[in-house]
Amino acid sequence: MATVSWKGRLLVASPMLADPNFTRSVVLLLAHADEGAFGLVLNRPSGASVAEVLPRWAEDVAPPGVLFRGGPVATGAAIGLVVRPHGEPDAKAETGEPTWGLFGSGSLAGLVGTVELGARPVGLPPASLRVFLGSAGWARGQLEDEVEAGAWFVVPAEPADLVSAQPERLWPEVLRRQPGSLAILASYPTDLRAN
Repeated sequence: MATVSWKGRLLVASPMLADPNFTRSVVLLLAHADEGAFGLVLNRPSGASVAEVLPRWAEDVAPPGVLFRGGPVATGAAIGLVVRPHGEPDAKAETGEPTWGLFGSGSLAGLVGTVELGARPVGLPPASLRVFLGSAGWARGQLEDEVEAGAWFVVPAEPADLVSAQPERLWPEVLRRQPGSLAILASYPTDLRAN
């Protein structure tokens, strides 16, 4: 059971995780409680441009300006995640959009929120939005079992992780900044036969 919440932290896939949905993935946990967990894969850009699919959000989206595959669950549902730079005033107090404070504590507190993608964009910091199709989900106790089995590493998130301009480099970058043996895994080869 989830005695300590990992909400707002990253799940970094172990190099041994064989599930193709999560190979070398970095997942931001948006929710984690006794009932289960819910998150978004941060490093799976698609080939679909946000400007083509959601043109009114094109100016707000962070590079590379594409939709991201947030996970294998509910792949037809879109989630807009926005990151506010440190020290920027709360846009909700000024405009009513977006809804900040997705995380109440930790390094992302007050800096991450969601936007209603069907509404008109108002008051977003430049290049602060990422749009995800689908999500990742775990039933009661499932994520804890996977972490205990070594499939995932639970590590702190940084706001820049959520809108990295080079999402394909996020997995090794997040591992490289970790202490001890986790940093060594950043250089783990994709195919051991090629080593």
